[in-house]
Amino acid sequence: MPTSTPAPLRGVAVGAGYFSRFHLDAWRRLRGVEIVALVDRDPERARAIAAQFGIPRACPAPELATLLDTERPDFVDLVTPPETHLELVRLAAARGIAVVCQKPLAPTADEARAVVAAARAGGIRLMVHENWRWQPWYREMKRQLDAGAIGELFSLSVRTRLGDGWPADAYLARQPYFRTYPRLLVHETGVHFLDTFRFLGGEVSSVYARLQRRNPAIAGEDAGQIVCGFASGATALLDTSRYNEAETADPRYTFGTVRLDGRGGHLELDLEGNLTLKQLGEPAVRLEYEHERRGFAGDSVLALQRHFVDRLRDGGPFESTGEDYLRTTALVEACYRSHATGQVERVAPS
Repeated sequence: MPTSTPAPLRGVAVGAGYFSRFHLDAWRRLRGVEIVALVDRDPERARAIAAQFGIPRACPAPELATLLDTERPDFVDLVTPPETHLELVRLAAARGIAVVCQKPLAPTADEARAVVAAARAGGIRLMVHENWRWQPWYREMKRQLDAGAIGELFSLSVRTRLGDGWPADAYLARQPYFRTYPRLLVHETGVHFLDTFRFLGGEVSSVYARLQRRNPAIAGEDAGQIVCGFASGATALLDTSRYNEAETADPRYTFGTVRLDGRGGHLELDLEGNLTLKQLGEPAVRLEYEHERRGFAGDSVLALQRHFVDRLRDGGPFESTGEDYLRTTALVEACYRSHATGQVERVAPS
């Protein structure tokens, strides 16, 4: 008997800003998914982006509730500023609609917990759009770790220099709201690495952070050093700056260099996505794995959204649930406390 093709999953996308284009491009390329409407607070922008991606409807933000009632989509994709997420998740939860939501979940830890609680109270599925761990080099690192290629993990270090934060008009062209964030680097960018540390090394039990503001034209910090202690005894170091530059034409491909040291050797990532394995006493070898300069950072948005769709269809658990992401949020808060006190902050297990 031939198998029937499942009906397409129907989604409503909310937000037509800079990063929404990566989401919409990925939805368009996924089989069995249809974005039926795009919503934005700027109606003209919504219409222009909807036309670009072949989305049949474009609506202003005040019409979202009515749109959800009439369209009854399977999911809502939130690509809006953090301060909007609680209200939008409540709208979806009241209608039993699943949500995939960009990070940060909310401006504060308390409000992030409220977002997760709203989804839980409504009985809906919530996935955080934390695409960093879906970058292909991190997936390959995880595969190598799980296969025992370098044995017990000793340390993990990331060095990133984005170079987009030094001009007086920094961020205006792409994400102008970055300029007024009172907490920028860790809350908006470092959170990705903290979550990836958890993905690769397990839960973090302590944090020490030193943060700096190098561009006086912005409100928040734009550089810093963060040391994380894993419950396993391993250590992670994030040395990051949006102010200083990297020696590459595209610092936003891998967003930095990475090295993992273990009892049996090390893994190393360069700025072009090349991943090397060197086991102790053996020559280094280049690992062959799939990665390409498409979409965002190795097509990580497509990989995440494919996972979201697959889990919606089969009912399996999301990799980044709201509850799990609160653990990453707790690390962000620990970084700011550590910077304020100059002390190591202990992170209680969840």
